[in-house]
Amino acid sequence: MSMRVRVTAVGHLGGRSLRIAFSDGLVRELDFEGVLDGLLSSIDNDETFAAVTVEEVSGTVCWPGGIDLDPVVLHGDEVAASAIRPRVMREYRLQQTQ
Repeated sequence: MSMRVRVTAVGHLGGRSLRIAFSDGLVRELDFEGVLDGLLSSIDNDETFAAVTVEEVSGTVCWPGGIDLDPVVLHGDEVAASAIRPRVMREYRLQQTQ
């Protein structure tokens, strides 16, 4: 992806599902059922989840309370940070010097 993708529209499909349109023309339907825990637990109720909007400045989906998600991850081109195994700096430095 050469330029940063933005969310242009979002629609609540019911439950924990959204239809998201992106600036490059891609439209995805994403189901968040069962993954709204931790920092996202505040939007895991019908009323709040349905209040999703597009945040114009950052170009992503957002909910009341300042919850938003990275549009690049939603687009599907990048791995979510929570899926990446953290590495300590020492391990990183050892790998870089070999």
